[in-house]
Amino acid sequence: MSDNISSSNLEKIHFILKSTPPRTTFSQDMTDEERNIMLQHIAYWTEKQKQGIALVFGPVLNPTAPHGIAIIEVENEDQVPKLIAEDPAVIASVMTTEFYPMKATLPQ
Repeated sequence: MSDNISSSNLEKIHFILKSTPPRTTFSQDMTDEERNIMLQHIAYWTEKQKQGIALVFGPVLNPTAPHGIAIIEVENEDQVPKLIAEDPAVIASVMTTEFYPMKATLPQ
């Protein structure tokens, strides 16, 4: 294993995405419209997972600072803002998302 390199695909790089909801109580009190947007958000990232882009994603159950994370694998950093911009939760301003490069260690 080596940092940020998959033995089967040497050109891929990794990022962690952190998505923050509009309020700490969001998962308990979202409106029907917000719930629909979040279902679209989950479907969007599920499709990215099927495409091999999202390695893992989901909510972090921190009661004082809930958020979602995703670890993604892409060919270049320019892809990341586009992936975020096309997220239905970001489009609807239900989530804000920031990203950071990651030195991922993957199984061989």
